[in-house]
Amino acid sequence: MHDIAPFFEMMKNEVAMGPVHIKELHERGIPIIGTYCTYTPWELINAAGGIPVSLCSTSEKPIGEAEKHLPRNLCPLIKSSYGHALTDTCPYFHFCDMVLGETTCDGKKKMYEYLREIKETYVMQLPQTVNGLNSMKMWKDEILLLKEFLESKFNVEITGEKLAASIKLRNEIHSTMMGFYSLASLPSPVLTGKEIMLGSDYLKFSFDYERTMAVIRDLTAKLKDNYLSGERRIDPSAKRILITGCPMGKSLEKIVDAIESKDNGGVVVGFENCGNLKCSSCLVDENSDPIEAIAGKYLNIPCSVMSPNTKRLELISKYAKEYRADGVIDVILQACHTYAVETRSVREFLNRSGIPYMAVETDYSQGDTGQLATRFGAFIEML
Repeated sequence: MHDIAPFFEMMKNEVAMGPVHIKELHERGIPIIGTYCTYTPWELINAAGGIPVSLCSTSEKPIGEAEKHLPRNLCPLIKSSYGHALTDTCPYFHFCDMVLGETTCDGKKKMYEYLREIKETYVMQLPQTVNGLNSMKMWKDEILLLKEFLESKFNVEITGEKLAASIKLRNEIHSTMMGFYSLASLPSPVLTGKEIMLGSDYLKFSFDYERTMAVIRDLTAKLKDNYLSGERRIDPSAKRILITGCPMGKSLEKIVDAIESKDNGGVVVGFENCGNLKCSSCLVDENSDPIEAIAGKYLNIPCSVMSPNTKRLELISKYAKEYRADGVIDVILQACHTYAVETRSVREFLNRSGIPYMAVETDYSQGDTGQLATRFGAFIEML
């Protein structure tokens, strides 16, 4: 049997060293572009010679300071994002040359107006529907405008060859992660939800992409080898849960901990949310015009800001079946209106499909941990 533990230990250390690595890249003069959202076109930043990095947005600590500027009844992700910037407690924000935002939810796009006072912020205008006659044209134009902006700001030329190479690299990264995530399709789980989250964080905060892919591929192969050799890392009888809804981060590890506790005996087999299946399950077409292909991939991300958002239902159904989920848990951040409104359509869709479903609303505090554990226990018991 392969020893898997050193992989996860190394990945934890690498994630912890992320701020040091980003400081080194900054000092070498490499453009650092801070991002908050899956809609940010990674390929364009990479083709400009930049490093896209996810900015801090999942801690409760800076929310108090943010609430001096923002309303209390606002999504914690937005307040945390702004609070970190305001208090200079996010090393990635500190070292980034600019922030690249997008008009997804109303709260975030208004927050960007204040963020501009702290650091240069470029905001892309995202269409709110995939089906509109002009949606694709509008989004393609936004991609082109961003290309021109990056070329001017960093004094570079983003050629077709550079874009093609960036598209190929990003597709390889996504395919590598999908291979890792797809271990969940095995009859007995080989990864916990916390380990899946660690793999996603490792991808976000390790900036040597070839090495990162090599590590993930090696880990995936060894986990599969161990499984085929008879190892069962996780109780085969554990109830399998697919998580959907708002972005998951450090403060929301409480969700996974409660599901996977000894008392509840569940296991999270996948995350249909930002940064996981939502962005990695769809690749950019390498045989089409690069700008059009990038626009097409990102416009089709099934976020709740899109209306209608039937593709999200299709994605949940697909991975609930592929990952043999016994139930789906929808995690809604307080004041995230778009995901909260969608709970009805998700519930009705999964009910018709015969897949058990529950929705929970939470924030970044740890005060509801006991209540969540009780609710998850009752849900898992009925599966």
